[in-house]
Amino acid sequence: MMNFRSQFTARCLVAVAALLVAGRAFGADTSWLYYGGDQGGQRYSAAQQITPANVNDLAVAWTYSTGDLVHSEIKRAAFENTPILAEGRLYVCSSFNEVSALDPGTGRPIWRFDPKLDLSVHYPNSFNCRGVAYWRATKPQSASCPSRIFLATNDMRLIALDAKSGRPCAGFGQNGTIHVDPGGKLFHRGEIGFTSPPVVSHGIVVVGSSMDDNQRVHELPGTVHAFDAETGAPKWSFDPLVGAPFKAGSANVWAPISADDARGLVFLPTTSPSPDFFGGLRLGDDRYAGAVVAVNVETGKIAWSFQTVHHNVWDYDLPAQPTLATVTYKGKTAPVVIQGTKQGLIFTLNRDTGLPFIPVQERKVPQDAATGEKLSPTQPFPIAPKPLAPHDIKLDDAFGLLWFDRAACRKAMAGLKSEGFYTPPSTQGTILYPFTGGGINWGGLSFDASRDVVYVNTSSAMHTVKLIPRKDFAAAKRAEPNKEISPQEGAPFGMRRDILVSPLGMPCNPPPWGLLHAIDMHDGHELWSVPLGTTEDLAPFSEYILGNTGTPNFGGPIATASGLVFIAAAMDNYLRAFDAKTGQELWRGRLPAGGQATPMTYVWKGRQYVIIAAGGHAMANTKRGDQIVAFALGN
Repeated sequence: MMNFRSQFTARCLVAVAALLVAGRAFGADTSWLYYGGDQGGQRYSAAQQITPANVNDLAVAWTYSTGDLVHSEIKRAAFENTPILAEGRLYVCSSFNEVSALDPGTGRPIWRFDPKLDLSVHYPNSFNCRGVAYWRATKPQSASCPSRIFLATNDMRLIALDAKSGRPCAGFGQNGTIHVDPGGKLFHRGEIGFTSPPVVSHGIVVVGSSMDDNQRVHELPGTVHAFDAETGAPKWSFDPLVGAPFKAGSANVWAPISADDARGLVFLPTTSPSPDFFGGLRLGDDRYAGAVVAVNVETGKIAWSFQTVHHNVWDYDLPAQPTLATVTYKGKTAPVVIQGTKQGLIFTLNRDTGLPFIPVQERKVPQDAATGEKLSPTQPFPIAPKPLAPHDIKLDDAFGLLWFDRAACRKAMAGLKSEGFYTPPSTQGTILYPFTGGGINWGGLSFDASRDVVYVNTSSAMHTVKLIPRKDFAAAKRAEPNKEISPQEGAPFGMRRDILVSPLGMPCNPPPWGLLHAIDMHDGHELWSVPLGTTEDLAPFSEYILGNTGTPNFGGPIATASGLVFIAAAMDNYLRAFDAKTGQELWRGRLPAGGQATPMTYVWKGRQYVIIAAGGHAMANTKRGDQIVAFALGN
């Protein structure tokens, strides 16, 4: 990921009162117990008080400030948190991993816990906390801390907090904390950490890690760790590269994990082995890397795996939580895992076997690789849905606001390799399209089981990736110290990655640059897609010139039983509501800062709230802030 905004922009009223009262009188309270709504990450709520007919009456009900704006380091932070609601309290995790318990109806703070991160450490993926996990013990010895909030910190701690008081649970680890071993010598502080929430199943808490990519071949291992949720005792660990016929690291799990209690499985979305853009020292398909891996939650043994990218040299990690659902496709019904990818593909796998439920084809891909590289001759493509992000671009497609802008894009593109999907990195420079931010990213997707419909947002931009021969690397780094130029130490090449933009800061690929899609899983066809976001907060008045372009986006959607899809994510400061049947935008609520997070919703004491973290994102360079904003229908 790059600093999107700096390259993307710069140079350049009470008519339903009776219905509302009735809704409050008869609406049952609903919770949001998990980061993804449920353990399978469906991001769906049975709440029905807010409807397409009254959504336009939404207004701010309350706000809560985490206090992060007092830190100068906020410029290096992302507020990607999705709160959870459990036992009558909202639990929020700030950019700097502080956990707050809030009153769901007022936002009033009940307690706050600060793990005291060392803010002098440089975390390449920014200070971040996507969420926390809730667990209630059933054993008698848990009486002193029966309900727990598990926090995984950027500095590799797993902390158990009493959900009632916010105090560390003394019987877990050492006074409530486990310092997780990174598994090797650190290249630098902050090289590895936790950014996504843990998952708890069968009394076992499981956590993956985030890495500083492209630093070296022999990277730290991407080990997934599991601990007893009661005591913190180690239960098992899983390294996706154990047994691989080469020496490398990573293949970590930085995206959220899903769990199926009934099957006793957790589902791990893994990344590529190190380094991302050259695989000549790790020949082969790297079986458990770039894959969905189903693991027994009690033993850590692999139940099955399915690889979505063979021999990944494009940084096409699995970025999103695997979504567990029951799908009817072409008349056949099965429990499945739905996995979105950065390439804009959606794989639908049988949850018991890992075999494709919607068929997958192996298709030939470009093979003109760098010296020493050996690519997979084919890559897997699901037959449905179709790719949700464009992947082929020609010189005539170059975009520019003015003629000289377009001419500059065309000239830049003419000097780069571009052979469509999976064009390999090169010393000439290669266009990666979609870019490594997606397609689909960590926001994942939402699934409406009543209609068998998937809602998912995608981004569209181009990266250029250039391999730098080792003898030239030091000079290249000195010449452009502020560019993303990484060593890939131990490999014959370093690398440089850029967003391909025009002199006026616009993406060189044509809009829309962000879309929200609805997919009917009965046959995999797209019901609708609409642009997501405007350039309003990137360049004033630009939306009047460019029209409805959409923007690159980070965060995901949620759906409700009343027929609404809520999403922020775009690079303007709004939370939006769309009609789930048509894709029509019905409402937008102004936010005090960027909403690069996934919202959640709940009903508390008869009133439905929609909550979003509005704090912006360092890598997107959207407006920074520290507020949780709650919307509800007017009084």
